Amino acid sequence: MPDVRLVRRYRFSAAHRLHTPLLSDAENREVYGKCNNPYGHGHNYTLDVCVREEIDPVRGRAVSVDALDQFVETVVLKQFDRRNLNAEVAEFATLVPTTEVLAEVLARRLAAAWPIAFAGHPARFEKLRIWETKRNIFEVVAPVPAPQESHRDEIIESFS
Repeated sequence: MPDVRLVRRYRFSAAHRLHTPLLSDAENREVYGKCNNPYGHGHNYTLDVCVREEIDPVRGRAVSVDALDQFVETVVLKQFDRRNLNAEVAEFATLVPTTEVLAEVLARRLAAAWPIAFAGHPARFEKLRIWETKRNIFEVVAPVPAPQESHRDEIIESFS
């Protein structure tokens, strides 16, 4: 049977401040504008996770949406929903939490956790798309570089 792509949509809210210590305060204001507000600001993000797999000829289905929902809940939503990205997400201790970078971080986490959560399953994480606003949409196509080993251990623990 042919491969199909399942795209599942999720929503989460998070706050952030776009600021880097590599620039002066004036340069940060110039580069990031209102997104450099010292008190931060928030977004209601929409996240699409795209999975690719052959249709199972017996079940007539590809990936279990329940399994995918549980996976995204564990790897993304529990970690990012209603969080201050700068203060509560480890990667953003050293990265500017632009939505481009957020997309890459989410893709890395999903790609690293996929073989653990879906061991022996032929489905593949293919890409993600994240909406910051109606006009700002970012997409990351797998494969993506693996996260640091310490974060990989955290992912493994969440599925144990």
